[in-house]
Amino acid sequence: MSELIIKNGYVFDPISGIKGDKADIAIKDGKIVEKVSSKAKSIDASGKTVMAGGVDIHTHVVGPKVNLGREMRPEDKLFRGDYRGGILKQGKRMEMGYSIPTTWKTGYAYSRLGYTYVNEAAMPPLMAPHVHEEIRDTPILDISAMPVFGNNWFCLEYLKNKEIENNAAYVAWLLKATYGVGIKVVNPGGTEAWAWGENCNTIHDPVPYFDITPAEIVKGLIETNEYLGLPHSIHLHPNNLGNPGNYTDTLDTLKLAEGYKAKNKFGREQVLHNTHLQFHSYKGDSWATFGSAAKEVMDYVNKTENITVDLGCVTLDETTTMTADGPFEHHLMELNHRKWANCDVELETGSGIVPFVYDKDVAVIGIQWAVGLEIGLYAKDLMRTFITTDHPNGGPFSRYPRIIKWLMSRKAREATLDSMKRKDKVIAATDLASIDRELNLYDIAMMTRAGPAKALGMSSMYGSLAPGADGNVSIYNLDAKKIPTDPELIEEAFSKTAYTIKEGVVIVQNGEIVAEPKGHTIWTKVTMPENSQVMRDIKEKFTKSYTVNLENYAVFDDHVYRPRALEVEVA
Repeated sequence: MSELIIKNGYVFDPISGIKGDKADIAIKDGKIVEKVSSKAKSIDASGKTVMAGGVDIHTHVVGPKVNLGREMRPEDKLFRGDYRGGILKQGKRMEMGYSIPTTWKTGYAYSRLGYTYVNEAAMPPLMAPHVHEEIRDTPILDISAMPVFGNNWFCLEYLKNKEIENNAAYVAWLLKATYGVGIKVVNPGGTEAWAWGENCNTIHDPVPYFDITPAEIVKGLIETNEYLGLPHSIHLHPNNLGNPGNYTDTLDTLKLAEGYKAKNKFGREQVLHNTHLQFHSYKGDSWATFGSAAKEVMDYVNKTENITVDLGCVTLDETTTMTADGPFEHHLMELNHRKWANCDVELETGSGIVPFVYDKDVAVIGIQWAVGLEIGLYAKDLMRTFITTDHPNGGPFSRYPRIIKWLMSRKAREATLDSMKRKDKVIAATDLASIDRELNLYDIAMMTRAGPAKALGMSSMYGSLAPGADGNVSIYNLDAKKIPTDPELIEEAFSKTAYTIKEGVVIVQNGEIVAEPKGHTIWTKVTMPENSQVMRDIKEKFTKSYTVNLENYAVFDDHVYRPRALEVEVA
């Protein structure tokens, strides 16, 4: 039996409503408890900020496209300026990579930031075994992965025919086959259209050969998700990502959730999570008129309680873009003329990879940077608005401390604006320079812990310091009563924890990895009556269309690393 008590820290725990009170946090056998014995090991957190372990709701850290990115970008492993891309050894294993770090660096780097759970946001079902091999290879972190459904042939056919029950049975089967956690939707219908050289830019564009539209796909998957009562809502990457004027398409997409109510036992309230909202919040009819629509989009989000969002901030770095939105990546390649990879996954999805430099002296990129921050600063409910970079698409997750600094400090935002050669253009096209709001530590705890955990349906396990939650704690060298006037000290404090604790084990001390406990694979286990029609459809499709046998498709149980199931029963 192991016991640990963290004493005298300034505690921020939105799940429990603790807003910087000086309090003790007790952990016994890996769980938060009310109290421990006098024999408990003690950590003095006096003058420090204490939060639950961080929760990243949307990242791309494991799987075939991440690995392909590593292969096609050896330069990402080199030292360059302040980039930590070269070979380091700060734990048991060597670390390499910047925007697409190795599995070992991924686990170490997240841990140093105080994160203990991350959600891989796009798993191609056919390639799920690769995803789980990389989960196994990533130290410390608990990880879940979301299979993609928005361009899956089974789903397109069931939803076209309004067969929600059959689609739900298929989704349940695929979650088990892949050990997935929920329903991811990327450019619904558009990625399938890309297999035919086309795209779906609006929610009403028909998908070639399927007689269905993105709007019908999204609504059908919301109904499927609520029929099953899954822990998380649908996790949506909408159509028309990254283009001037796309905010109207985003609003049309968000309005698809109107009239739906969440039905689940996990405390989730939203029916739609719109990921990397920054990339979907643009005005203009060309790059010359490109501007921010963050206020228009957030005005709708603020009044619509069944929607959550994450920021998808641009961090003004060189990075590697990668997404199951294949047509977008081709479009990006045509804009920057850098190397490009594309993949089509039979019957299920696709993807693309393009390196990219977010140069702060390019007006469009300065505007993108401002839009991501505006979304966070315009948000009225930070339990529904979460910090991400769509790692690595807007920038590496290692820049989360910098985003926190910008959100907490107008001075920091102004300094970055002042450093831009096209500052006047950025100010004219955005509202950021006129926004006085500065977020506080409780806000940050909502955006990086409590909010994402609740939206994922996991707040009883993660993102919380309430008794019964996992004993995951982050302690930062930041005195909550004396927030530094120098914003660089805020970034420094969030860049490496004084302590990171995973299930009661100290894994980081003063920014150094000191232990590597094993993580878990989080997945959703749906128990429901077998649907004989769906099973016949699956067998027929595998016989006629797949290049693998059905018997070899599912992830073998013994390949899943320390599984931890979220259980759902459907009558």
